[in-house]
Amino acid sequence: MVEPVTVKELVKANPTLKVIEGENFLDQRVISVSDISRPGLELTGYFDFYPKERIQLLGRTEISYSKNLNHEARQKVFKRMATPETPCFVIARDLSVPQELIEACNQAKIPVLQSKLATTRLSSLLTDYLDEKLAPRKSMHGVLVEIYGMGVMIIGNSGVGKSETALDLIKRGHRLIADDRVDVFQKDEKTVVGEAPKILKHLMEIRGIGIIDVMNLFGAGSVRDQSEIQLIIKLENWNPDSNYERLGLNENKKELVGVSVPQITIPVKVGRNIAIIIEVAAMNFRAKRMGYDASKKFKENLAELISDNSKEEK
Repeated sequence: MVEPVTVKELVKANPTLKVIEGENFLDQRVISVSDISRPGLELTGYFDFYPKERIQLLGRTEISYSKNLNHEARQKVFKRMATPETPCFVIARDLSVPQELIEACNQAKIPVLQSKLATTRLSSLLTDYLDEKLAPRKSMHGVLVEIYGMGVMIIGNSGVGKSETALDLIKRGHRLIADDRVDVFQKDEKTVVGEAPKILKHLMEIRGIGIIDVMNLFGAGSVRDQSEIQLIIKLENWNPDSNYERLGLNENKKELVGVSVPQITIPVKVGRNIAIIIEVAAMNFRAKRMGYDASKKFKENLAELISDNSKEEK
């Protein structure tokens, strides 16, 4: 279930927006879709497909056209646009707001906002914000840390040592995003983002100690609010019968909210420093993405060795 965004939250998150009218209505109006409407046809009187549930954004074109209408026509069209479902009106470029629009919005209890940004830029900014806030979220069991600027999600059975490993990584200079529960959502077709639930933000649970505040203990540089999830590390107790990856030739993937994310399985065993192994795994993953693959280098060396031996035998 996706929680709608109030107009008050929209204004608070976007400092470029200022309230012209309807300060008392900000909490009452909610936004449930990320699409933005540019009501050009509506100004001409065509309302057959009016997207009344969207933010109504008026730029230079819309305001200029409305000025060519007479007073009665502006009253009529703005009154029809100000529906009970309309969250707010936004005027771009600091353009003057038609008095008829203010009157219609006051009557319908709809906030009127204004921004100095150009219309296209403002539309993109609001859409990006709403896409993120209104994206369906899935809560997952795991720990999300940022290692060398890359989001790494650590998963595994309860008690395998995820939080303790993350704590070791934080001590090594990396950053915590979420511990125990990670809220993940799809930012676009290729990007999945993770963040902590509000109640767990910057907090960790360490068995034997309890809840600790990472930012308070390690400083503001040890935490981050959210991060793209680029790699998944699965921790599992060492099983001698399991066939673990030895060369790194195969890349497994796990799907998170519709996005495939590379996954590496690391066996946990007494004497293995899991934090350092994860750190190296993250560096090796980045090296692969930059074009250097140690496993391919090994295959090339092996092929060269076989070729040299064949020549010697001849």
